[in-house]
Amino acid sequence: MNEAQRDGIAGALVGAAVGDALGAPYEFAIPGPADPEMRGGGIGPWEPGEWTDDTQLTICLAQAAADGELTPGGVGARLLAWFASRPKDVGIQTAQVLSSTQDPAKLADVAREGYARRPHGSAGNGSLMRTAPVALAHLGNDASIAWTARAISDVTHGDPLCGDACVLWCIAIDRAIREERLDGIDDGIALLPHEVRPAWRMWIERARSGPPEAFAPNGYVVTALQAALSAVSRATDFASGVRAAIAVGHDTDTVGSIAGALLGARFGRSGIPTFWQEPLHGWPGLDADRLADLALQVAPPT
Repeated sequence: MNEAQRDGIAGALVGAAVGDALGAPYEFAIPGPADPEMRGGGIGPWEPGEWTDDTQLTICLAQAAADGELTPGGVGARLLAWFASRPKDVGIQTAQVLSSTQDPAKLADVAREGYARRPHGSAGNGSLMRTAPVALAHLGNDASIAWTARAISDVTHGDPLCGDACVLWCIAIDRAIREERLDGIDDGIALLPHEVRPAWRMWIERARSGPPEAFAPNGYVVTALQAALSAVSRATDFASGVRAAIAVGHDTDTVGSIAGALLGARFGRSGIPTFWQEPLHGWPGLDADRLADLALQVAPPT
């Protein structure tokens, strides 16, 4: 692993947290600000620079991966412990699943049952926003990335669209780190079921051809991915991409976090403005430096 790759690994988690904390004050704004500030407030209410449940859940996955437990059961146990800590904010679908059982092994069953009851309202963006550690844990192994991304998504989100999106974004993060490119999402299409590939090709092409603001509201996993991808596709650096993602409005912390993970993977932690990193903090008592250390613990040594 060379220094550029290590920089990208650290950047993936720090970038996700920066996008999250920047977007947090503006959640549900229509449109979002063109020049966001880490001013705090929002639903939490959040302190300036404090990340939200998006990054908190990402950390749950990263900690599981660092301990060699990036499995549905290992992640499920950490999500339940996090939920029991009474976080300031929890997504609707995630809360419904985590409040239904205390058994990590049963979470995916609960999520699938929810999808069966409500097949047209279960594709929220809550598993996509936390998926980055899967890419870090399985860098260079597409099959492992795809299987794990879907399995971990299924813990709380039973709609297969959510798993698809996690596979695609994790492959994009892998390519950003290992090959320094932002179009790696295309490589992920071959890892999806045959029957959904045409739809995802169409959604990805629309994201690239349409302006970021076209993809709102974005609580739906497809429009969340499209909003983030549209912003990332036009980015010249980390800051321009994250600003564009938050300017879309609506679910600003989540779209900012999704975009920030991929942009951080590509441009590295060194490419993230220090004035955004310095105030960064949040559950469970980490800052930007410790978040970067956690990211490097997750990634394989070679």
